[in-house]
Amino acid sequence: MYALSYSAKKNKPISLLLLLFGLLITIQLAADTIPSKPNIVLILVDDAALMDFGAYGGEAATPNIDRLAKEGTMFTNYHTSPSCAPSRAMLLTGCDSHLTGVPNLPLFLPPDQVGQPGYEGILNDKVKTVATRLKQNGYRTYITGKWHLGHTEKTLPNKRGFDRSYILGASGADNYEQKAYLPTQDKPKWFEDDKPISLPEDFYSSRNLVDKMMEFMEEDPNKQDPFFAYLAFQAIHIPVQAPKEFIQKYDGVYDEGWDILRQKRFEKAKALNLVPATAEMGDMLAPLKTWDSLSPEDKKRKAKGMAVNAAMLEAMDFHIGRYMDYLKQQGRLENTVFVITSDNGPEGSDPSLVPGMSLWLKSVGYHTDYEKLGEKGSWNFIGPEFASAAAGPSAFFKFYAGEGGLRVPLIISGANMPSGQTKNALTFVTDVTPTILDIVGVAKASKDITGIPFTGRSLFPLLNNQVDHIYNANEPIGIEAAGHAALFKGNNKIVRNGPPYGDGEWRLYNLQDDPGETKNLAASAPQLFEEMMGDYKDYTAKFKVLAMAPDYDLMKEVQRKFIVKTWGKIKPWLLGLGLLLLFLVIRRRRNRLIH
Repeated sequence: MYALSYSAKKNKPISLLLLLFGLLITIQLAADTIPSKPNIVLILVDDAALMDFGAYGGEAATPNIDRLAKEGTMFTNYHTSPSCAPSRAMLLTGCDSHLTGVPNLPLFLPPDQVGQPGYEGILNDKVKTVATRLKQNGYRTYITGKWHLGHTEKTLPNKRGFDRSYILGASGADNYEQKAYLPTQDKPKWFEDDKPISLPEDFYSSRNLVDKMMEFMEEDPNKQDPFFAYLAFQAIHIPVQAPKEFIQKYDGVYDEGWDILRQKRFEKAKALNLVPATAEMGDMLAPLKTWDSLSPEDKKRKAKGMAVNAAMLEAMDFHIGRYMDYLKQQGRLENTVFVITSDNGPEGSDPSLVPGMSLWLKSVGYHTDYEKLGEKGSWNFIGPEFASAAAGPSAFFKFYAGEGGLRVPLIISGANMPSGQTKNALTFVTDVTPTILDIVGVAKASKDITGIPFTGRSLFPLLNNQVDHIYNANEPIGIEAAGHAALFKGNNKIVRNGPPYGDGEWRLYNLQDDPGETKNLAASAPQLFEEMMGDYKDYTAKFKVLAMAPDYDLMKEVQRKFIVKTWGKIKPWLLGLGLLLLFLVIRRRRNRLIH
């Protein structure tokens, strides 16, 4: 008895060790069978139209985006803000832009709105970014690309939830050099984390933004943690530029001009069920030119400008493919969800109309030579006519609240996401953050610590076919930027587009039947029109939307700021010249008196 008892005591430590070892093995096996939280890659394209990606019918070769679209869910009725900074604020917070401090571009603010509460033009502390929320839940967070939400000590990405950042603080910039793209802009500021930096000599935006993202991930000592990567490309913002090897592929593609392109895209939209077969295509906006009115030389130049636009999209897609290959090599691609969208519709501005633009371009080293258009040192844009064609089947383009400015692509694809489906339910940019939080299983507080509610809703139930819509037919959703405004309610939309391409009048459309906004129903459905106008009034009161003056024109405001800025720069020189002339006159008179 004693021997048995002694033996058991003697072997007790060994038994405990074996038990502990077996328990550890069981825990490890269980951990191996439980998938880790998915990684999230948010890709934001700058100024891409609904149909610009190949999967949506565009001419540019975008095989990597198309593959993600095929393997995921394509949204065809997704809407954003008509302007870039408000869109980015809503995308990253899930809140209406007027709650974030970025309801408009500072460049567009009239003097009476500068400094007004809520119109600071920088992301305020009342809202949390999706990066902050994910970081608090064990994610590593990175951003490369255009930030445009403030570059003060308190508003850089490293203060808004990002572990590493490599960002452009301005609204846009040259894609090859650290050079401004507008006369109203100083030398664009770039930052790595919280430090100002200079760009390398061999910089090209799409390539370097991907390179830097991979570098951040490779250097991270906690690379085993799930990650959130925000790739905010400069493509295809002005100046539209791309490497020569991509441009050559599109030689001749746009030689038929914008009228034919618009018709072709409209037919593709029907074939892809982006619009109903019975839909009608509206006329081009009245001030826009017809292709046949151009000289052969102008046609040649405009066609190449659009070819560079397609090339810039393909170059971006190529580098997205490099990033996907990197994730695959690291064994992380299979557990990654991609969210791909655009901040607004295509850029329809014609900067050449700004007084003094040609002189400014020469002064900073830009050229417009046809042979080298799109390459380093060149200045290029697609203009309002090609932007209108790209936005087809919709009306208007960037900065305007017509569907061409608001309706853009959205793709959600990757780990455990449904594949091969298309959703036509009404969705909005504010839905992206709640959706990401749902995908990764992070509990969403209904309000931030300061009490700001999410404006958007999670698309997760829609993705997984639990519901067929997110917003009910009687729920109004408003959007406003620089006086251009819209309110959606089910299939109906009221919209106001201001100058220079709009007239400031409110109109009513049924988007299900008339996605091109060709039939104004305000007179034939007065009760619905008045009801929705009341809804918009409630929206402006709730979100403290400031009204624009009746004669406000955002392009005139830009020109005014250009004149003020230019005058500020030349005023000291003129004053100095005046003093010099006065000195010479006085000296000459003095000499006459002496002699």
